[in-house]
Amino acid sequence: MRHEKAGRLLELARMLAGTSEGLTLDEMAERLGVGRRTAERMRDAVRDVFPQLEEVDDPPTRRFRIPAGLDGLFQAPTAEELAALAAAAEVFAQQGAGARAGALKSLEQKVLYATRAAERSKLDPDMEALLQAETIAVQAGPRHFEYEAVLSAVRAALLSMHALRFRYEGGATPGRVREVTPYGVLFGRANYLVAAEGEGGPRNWRLDRLHEVAVSERPASRPEGFSLQDYADESFGIYQDDTEDVVLRILPASAEGALRWRFHANQQLEPQADGSVVVRFRASGMRELAWHLFTWGDQVQVVGPARLKHLLVEQIEIARRAHASGTVVAGA
Repeated sequence: MRHEKAGRLLELARMLAGTSEGLTLDEMAERLGVGRRTAERMRDAVRDVFPQLEEVDDPPTRRFRIPAGLDGLFQAPTAEELAALAAAAEVFAQQGAGARAGALKSLEQKVLYATRAAERSKLDPDMEALLQAETIAVQAGPRHFEYEAVLSAVRAALLSMHALRFRYEGGATPGRVREVTPYGVLFGRANYLVAAEGEGGPRNWRLDRLHEVAVSERPASRPEGFSLQDYADESFGIYQDDTEDVVLRILPASAEGALRWRFHANQQLEPQADGSVVVRFRASGMRELAWHLFTWGDQVQVVGPARLKHLLVEQIEIARRAHASGTVVAGA
């Protein structure tokens, strides 16, 4: 058997050992990117190597799993996997996400502790070489620090389905104590708690402006069917306002870059006969989108909505006036 075939079978065995409910043949085929018949042959080959593979009835289908997991011999991490884990922790640390960086570093140590000494000795030289050869480029932007106590309280409220109480140093009345129903957390250029106060809908609360955070005794849970991902996808960035249909035209000189660029999770890219690219998506957060379009210079044209075009022109004019006079314009 060729090495790549053995690797694919081991990949399937890990999938079957990592699920409690099991996988159907169709699910195996989808995850492996193969046809159903190939998935069936691979399942049979895995059964030959791991006779503990069991079948679970789940009408109208059948599921398969390896209930006791795999021996550590088959679960040894690679140097590339550990280097990627260390790099992810470093990215979080540079962004000021100390809590998540610490969690990944703790996981890295646990993985190493669970790895046999002989395997660790083989991994060390490759790990050191990869870490010396790869680094993270620092990008300009806000550096928002995560407070572990705040995140812990938010997560405790979410898991226990209770309200969250805090003093909020933001909004129209800074310092006011709020009690909200937590929906989730958005991590990005800034980190936000998504929560509803009273009978209102969800809104974003800056995590770094939350003080004296505590889990309330009042039961509270987000509405049935609410999707945090769908909520996040409604906006270009973080700011939520009216949702509008956005149409942008990227000029031919930057078309290749636009085809590899992600403006929005639900975007549609339409190459044009003249070499330009039309980008369509539906989102809120027009001001944040206008700020982003500055980075495209003269290579982007706003087709719609009119409000976005107006905001972009307004921001350009504010910047022009401020730099032409050398003074900061009020409202900039």
